[in-house]
Amino acid sequence: MILGLRTAIYPVADLAAAKAWYGQVLNAKPYFDEPFYVGFSSGGFELGLLPSEEAGIGGVQAYWAAVSVADEFARLVSLGATVHEPPRDVGAGIKVASVIDPFGNRFSIIENPHFSIEAVR
Repeated sequence: MILGLRTAIYPVADLAAAKAWYGQVLNAKPYFDEPFYVGFSSGGFELGLLPSEEAGIGGVQAYWAAVSVADEFARLVSLGATVHEPPRDVGAGIKVASVIDPFGNRFSIIENPHFSIEAVR
């Protein structure tokens, strides 16, 4: 049985730089920090960094919650991400956007008024 999103893993060529950048994005330090994997906990979910020479936008398509997609999108770009898909309303009050992180991965955000944190287990 699928229980829901737990971890999104991003392949990165420069683990130290990615750890610093994602530390700023999440405003957190990793809870797991080894040369072979770095894990951040965010809202009950995990963002993982995996050393790899094959980073890219085709490898990860997880959407991370944001209170305001527009505000978070602007913040990510100010941290050095580049625009992939600007904020847009996809219907029913749901807004999405994505950037390319400094390591070549897609980082997507979602503002979803239908999501219930109480349903997370």
